[in-house]
Amino acid sequence: MTGPDDDGGLRWRGAKLVLTCGDSLLVMRRDDMPTINWPGMWDLPGGAREPGEGPRACALRELHEETGLRLDPARLTGGPQPLPHKPGSVGFYFQAEITAAEARSARLGDEGAELRLMPVTEFIAHPQAVPHFRGIVAAMLGL
Repeated sequence: MTGPDDDGGLRWRGAKLVLTCGDSLLVMRRDDMPTINWPGMWDLPGGAREPGEGPRACALRELHEETGLRLDPARLTGGPQPLPHKPGSVGFYFQAEITAAEARSARLGDEGAELRLMPVTEFIAHPQAVPHFRGIVAAMLGL
């Protein structure tokens, strides 16, 4: 029997969230440090898996750490997708609509340089957005 946070036996390392608020997306500017991937670029909330953690639990823990937001796992839709930048690998991507009040209450945690709502169309075209996330967001939102 599988549960709502089952990973289907897939090998994966983390989970990301596509959080929309109307026609905008909650995004974070990554720290500008040469020791991390995509320094200074616009990213989606989420991150690395902890041992024994399921995909939704991973995404929601990272969301809370990075923004202070807590969402009910039942609000998330989505699942595994191939990683365009890592052929043969998958990542978990979940989408949820957040309220304007939730967006206003989001606060940057220990990571990142900036947290904001960005129009979805701007993110998809932004030269400083993590390249593979632009396509994943467009596909998940049917754009």
